[in-house]
Amino acid sequence: MPVRILCYNQEGCMGCMEQEPINRQVEDELGVVIEELDALEHPDDIAAYDLKVTPTILVIVDGGVRERFEGVVHRETLAEAIKKNL
Repeated sequence: MPVRILCYNQEGCMGCMEQEPINRQVEDELGVVIEELDALEHPDDIAAYDLKVTPTILVIVDGGVRERFEGVVHRETLAEAIKKNL
């Protein structure tokens, strides 16, 4: 059951800048990798995942979105969502 964690952001986004250190804390805590992707450089993903805001974090399991967070998400909430899908 492969798990991918994607964080879509964009340059100049204040929420994205706030989310980045939270993502690093969760990576360190859980030993996972959160892939940082510039949403504007991935137009196919915008359509495929119906991205409307940045940051948007997706927890993808076996190719399907299991968890979705739009806007800044707290460390505890993000860590719990990832743990239950590992």
